[in-house]
Amino acid sequence: MRIISLNCNGIRSAAKKGLFDWLPEQKADLLCLQEIKAQMSDLEGDATFAPKGWHAHFNHAQRKGYSGTGIFSRKQPDAVFDRLGAPEFDEEGRYLELRFGNLSVVSLYLPSGSAGPERQASKDRFLEFFAPILQQWAASGRDYVVCGDWNIAHTKLDLKNWRSNQKNSGFLPHERAWMDALLGTPETPGAWVDGYRALHPSLEAEAYTWWSNRGNAYANNVGWRIDYQLVTPSLKSKIKTATVARTPRFSDHAPLTLDYKL
Repeated sequence: MRIISLNCNGIRSAAKKGLFDWLPEQKADLLCLQEIKAQMSDLEGDATFAPKGWHAHFNHAQRKGYSGTGIFSRKQPDAVFDRLGAPEFDEEGRYLELRFGNLSVVSLYLPSGSAGPERQASKDRFLEFFAPILQQWAASGRDYVVCGDWNIAHTKLDLKNWRSNQKNSGFLPHERAWMDALLGTPETPGAWVDGYRALHPSLEAEAYTWWSNRGNAYANNVGWRIDYQLVTPSLKSKIKTATVARTPRFSDHAPLTLDYKL
């Protein structure tokens, strides 16, 4: 099973840049999108967003042109969920889950705190709210793949300029500690596994998934790894490949692809 995750920074923008021309070549089973920035009324009736052979599901934000998640799947899911139970985040369309038997595939868009203190406060509320949900999922006995833009670089391997970003949202000590609690350490594994790091524990530059539009960040590969596929430990041994596609570019993020032997 091949799963691709991408913050598309606007599904219509990504489509114009060739996302849905590129997709058939990938032989993927699921495409998880974040930050679709579209309402259902924007997508309905456009065959681009209902490609043949795919089942398309979306959870849009109430605010137009903002946030939102989507999943394209080859198989029809057994069930679809799009509410976590907190209006602040449900109204922003930050979660979408498809279930196939005992497997759950989630598209998640965790809030960014880079716009200022108010958004950082919202992000911190999400972290506090979401941690016990992740614990419940991990203890449920289901296999989970949680794809998304987590807006946190976990360790200094995960961004180029880690020294100068220790006081910036996305690399704050409490954010990284939150990831530590999920993933644990090699000596004491956590309830979740970073799918990319399971195969590439020491790679740095090849793992970046987001680059600022400022300066020449992309050209100089001054990036951040903030997009992950976190999986329950039951799936760790099933991960066969994990890659980041720097090109072609559909947004300021790069697609993250993992292959699972399921």
